Parts: sequence; C-alpha cells; structure tokens
Amino acid sequence: MSSKQNIMPVAGILSGALVWGLIWYPFRLLQGWGISGSWATLISYVVAMGCGVYFLPRAWRELSTTKWWGVLLILSAGWANFGYVLAMLHGEVMRVLLLFYLAPLWTILFSYWLLDERLNRYGYPVIALSLSGAFVMLWEPTRGMPYPQNISEWLGLSAGIGFSLSNVLSRRAINLGVATKSFSIWFGTALLTAPLLFWQGTVPVIGAQAALMMVLIGVLLFATSFAVQYGVTHLPANRAMLLFLFELVIAAVAAYFLAEEAMALRDWVGAALIISASLMSGKLSDV
Repeated sequence: MSSKQNIMPVAGILSGALVWGLIWYPFRLLQGWGISGSWATLISYVVAMGCGVYFLPRAWRELSTTKWWGVLLILSAGWANFGYVLAMLHGEVMRVLLLFYLAPLWTILFSYWLLDERLNRYGYPVIALSLSGAFVMLWEPTRGMPYPQNISEWLGLSAGIGFSLSNVLSRRAINLGVATKSFSIWFGTALLTAPLLFWQGTVPVIGAQAALMMVLIGVLLFATSFAVQYGVTHLPANRAMLLFLFELVIAAVAAYFLAEEAMALRDWVGAALIISASLMSGKLSDV
C-alpha cells in the first residue's frame, strides 16, 4: 500500500481513537441525568442503526445473509462497545483504558490463528513497548501485580479482548463490505444491551437535553464506526490495534480536565512508551 493509499485507513482509525478517548464523558453526563449506561447505549446505537438503514440500506440486507464469521463479528464488536461504556461509567478512566488496551496481546493471538499474520522484526519491540507502557502505568505497590481490581476493570479487560477479536474478524470476513461491518457494530451493541435492560426493569424519564445528546452520540458513532471499519479492513490487524493506542493519550488529557483524574509520573512514562510503540507500528507488515 502506497503512502497516499495508507492515509485514509490510518485517518479512519485515528478518528476512532479520538472519539473513544472522549465519548465516556457524555455517557457520564447522561448517567448523572438519570439515564443508565445500558439505556444510553441502546438509544445511541439504535440512532446509529437508523442512520445506517437510511444511508446504507444494502448493509442490512447483506448482514442478514452473513455466516458464522459475521455472527461472531456482531457479538465481539457489540461487547467491545457495550463493555467499554459500562467500564468507563464506574471505573477510573485511565486504569480501565489501559486494561482495555492490553488488546495488542490478544490481537497477536487472534491474527495468528485467524489471519495467519506474522510480525516482522519491528513487531516484537512494538508489542514490548506497548505492554511495558501499560505495566508501568498500572503498577501500584499497594495493589501488587497489575491485574483488574474490580468489576469495571474486568469489564474493560474483556471489552479489549472483544475489540481485538472484532478487528481481526473484520479483516477475516472478506465477503462483507465496510458498510455491513459498520452496521454489525451498531446492531451487536444494541443487541447485547437487552439482557441488562430486562434485569433493570425500569424505563427512565428522558428529557429533551438527554435525548438530544443521545441522538448526537448516535450520529457521531455512525460516522466514526464507518471510518474505523474502513481502517481495520485496509490495514494489518496488529498495526491497526497499535494505532488505536493514541486513544490513551487523548483520554489521559480528557480525564485530567473533565474528571479531575491527575496522571502521576509513572503514567506519563507509560504513555510515552505507548506513543513510541504506536509510532513504530508504521513499520509493521506481514512477512
């Protein structure tokens, strides 16, 4: 792929990193207005699905004929998004995100099993840098080893696994177009909210301000999902996964200013390692 051809998929993935580094904040605002994470997720993704049906009508028809690769893509992408929202609503932003972004490890395994992708000589230093960065940022002597400490952190970790699997499956499902893969994200996320909504039982009272915000989130998700799916379809899975790590830097700044979660020195050191890994990811390719 030439440099010019490489710009669009990279831009698509970086747009996703920007949106997902910030989108936790409006979901927290909605929760403060009495709209639970599951209801906010359902309504926002139904709006995204509505945009998809209107602008991409063929995507729905193609999705209805998909085989098990497509079904697995729907479920993994759905959990990646829904689990992420639930984790970010109740957990510490950067700790949850770092557990989510242990995903390069899962991407290596999934891309090896499903795509037969191999890392070249740059790949292993990239993975080492990214995981070292996560280790540095997560390590706290009072907590011991950097593993999930609560349900939010386990949700973040499992959502990262789903995220990795969905990115790899997006490349594996070559019979599905970019529009259909994008639609699978909205459909899968909305679908997986149903069990939790059934358990909650109550329907919230939604004011005009909350309704408008969820509509805007849905439209933004519609545009971003399409851009991201274009990116992961046209880039090797390992490189795509590492480009997503720019979300960590965006979220760190947002968490500081919007949630008053200050980063310690070790957080900045870890972030620097992760940024270095993302920059080096441009040298990754199949061998």
